[in-house]
Amino acid sequence: MRHQVVIVGGGPSGLLLGQLLHKRGIDAVVLERKTRDYVLGRIRAGVLETGLVSLMEEAGVADRLHREGYVHDGTQIAFGGEMFHLDFKALTGKPVIVYGQTEVTRDLYDAREAVGARTEFNVDHVVIHDADSNHPYVTYDQHGESHRIDCDFIAGCDGFHGVSRQAIPLSVRREYEKTYPFGWLGVLSRTPPVNDELIYANSDRGFALCSMRNENLSRYYVQCALSDHPEDWTDAAFWSELKRRLPEEVAGHLVTGPTIEKSIAPLRSFVTEPMRWGRLFLCGDAAHIVPPTGAKGLNTAASDVHYLYQGLVQHYLDQDNEGIERYSERALLRVWKAERFSWWFSSLLHRYPHQSPFDLKMQQAEIAFLRDNSSQQQAFAENYVGLPY
Repeated sequence: MRHQVVIVGGGPSGLLLGQLLHKRGIDAVVLERKTRDYVLGRIRAGVLETGLVSLMEEAGVADRLHREGYVHDGTQIAFGGEMFHLDFKALTGKPVIVYGQTEVTRDLYDAREAVGARTEFNVDHVVIHDADSNHPYVTYDQHGESHRIDCDFIAGCDGFHGVSRQAIPLSVRREYEKTYPFGWLGVLSRTPPVNDELIYANSDRGFALCSMRNENLSRYYVQCALSDHPEDWTDAAFWSELKRRLPEEVAGHLVTGPTIEKSIAPLRSFVTEPMRWGRLFLCGDAAHIVPPTGAKGLNTAASDVHYLYQGLVQHYLDQDNEGIERYSERALLRVWKAERFSWWFSSLLHRYPHQSPFDLKMQQAEIAFLRDNSSQQQAFAENYVGLPY
């Protein structure tokens, strides 16, 4: 069997690429290791940059996003018991939209099924063959049978632990990584959000974030030790700690209740270079990971999709390979800028082991500079709403 493009990974980046290609008449099959229900059961952040929203519109899957998503014109930064507002709309003319990654994925699956595009679930032992040749192919097992798909190109959208990055020889790829000495304990609760916008808080007890999914579903985070486990934290202990990290006025309005999901995520910065080897292209977490501070993970994956989609359209419709030849260069240029912002924003808000009194004073001065300097606010807003593709 043959398809023009094989997409390994049925998460949001693979599905978005598939839908965009379908709209331009380019045939792509999606291979997913798990079931649709499993993929939709993943709880992820959902702050969408304007670029991702535009891609969803181009893919024809933005109707529910615009109907149910929450437009945020800015965000709140809390430190030292006070809070200040950064107005994205005033600074850049652009907002962000809060819309869960699970909902993005659901919309893309629904659209894919509606047009009858091929998606294979429960695939095992995926192997990428001859990616550095003009005749790549992919083999996999499914329900006890072996399969082969010949293709022109392979898009590796299968995440950090997937097979795609590993298919690039170690002699070719170079990896850059920073691990952070803390994690985020996150809870989901059926309670109204404490604020209409996200609150990023720096406190002497560590970082906290107040976020939301909708008007009755809130998502909260506190910085925690890497050695912690979710079961170490009772609901009462979590709510008490969160309140201690927020300004008194905010904490006083916080509505608490039973949590319906609780997990701890480590923080990591990771980039592999190059993002292309022959006819294999890496997208999203297969190529890079950013700390969740600033919500750049899904959005950076979307920028990869943009560059690859444009390159494939250029190849098939214009018989021009410039886009695919320069895919890695273009994608990495924006990836590293997103990595810089997430690294900087994480450094601004968290408590690090062995921070000296001088380090803490510098952190406080940096936040005060953001509060008081319009040029710094402009740069922050431009990064947060999304740098142009």
